[in-house]
Amino acid sequence: MCTTCGCASSEPQVEDDCSWTTLHSYEHDQAHLHAAGRVHTHDHTQGGGHAHPHGTHGRHIQLERDILHENNHHAGANRERLRQRGVFALNLVSSPGSGKTSLLVRTVSALKGTLPVAVIEGDQQTANDAERVRAAGAPAVQINTGKGCHLDAHMVGHALDRLPQNEGGLLLIENVGNLVCPASFDLGEAHKVVVLSVTEGEDKPLKYPDMFAAARLMLLNKTDLLPHLDFDVNKACGCARRVNPSIKIFCVSARTGEGFEHWLDWIRAGCASAEAVAGPKSAGGTSHCDRA
Repeated sequence: MCTTCGCASSEPQVEDDCSWTTLHSYEHDQAHLHAAGRVHTHDHTQGGGHAHPHGTHGRHIQLERDILHENNHHAGANRERLRQRGVFALNLVSSPGSGKTSLLVRTVSALKGTLPVAVIEGDQQTANDAERVRAAGAPAVQINTGKGCHLDAHMVGHALDRLPQNEGGLLLIENVGNLVCPASFDLGEAHKVVVLSVTEGEDKPLKYPDMFAAARLMLLNKTDLLPHLDFDVNKACGCARRVNPSIKIFCVSARTGEGFEHWLDWIRAGCASAEAVAGPKSAGGTSHCDRA
């Protein structure tokens, strides 16, 4: 996990329209501690010697458990916060280049004026994706993880502080492009949505089973390219269902809008359910979701 790959060695930053804030996250703190609270330092000033009094494998396992436990605590707080406001939150995950941001931009454009939509963007660097989302008409907060390979619930909680406090509506979280670490980190979302593009291999769900097993929905994107590719849609869907028999699958094109109504209807149903669960505070006002 991230405690051993070294991806947590920099501090994330949260950006909105005005400024950047650096977060000193729990994971960053803990990834540099050993048992009994000893700090792990790298000192190369004493010649070629490079001694690392690393803990045992068991200590690494305990550290991972501690990180996930703390993350789950933050995720629970995020989930309750969203539940009380009747917000339907989705965590979009995929490999880099699958078309997540293009999907979000088209989704924002399609839903504009019918229900509130807000977006949290996760990337290692730049605010390019958040700027694209804002141009499409939704408020967006960019989280730059630096060397980190995934968002965590602590980061998302800070991003929520910078978004409009809507009652009802949709929150879309675009995670860092990575099919490994994000599978382990609950952000407080209602569901994970995994995006697979037809320019990738049909067997990707078998290669990265944890992510596809954790997802409620798979969007098979870039279907407009199918006439130009040797990609077997049935095989890809079959691989996903071998890992997760209950996964729902929509074939879509972020470029042409093909298949988008299924995706949008699913979102509307989720928003309606989230508003209903929130109770009178959200449901008593004007509903932003189609309930037909």
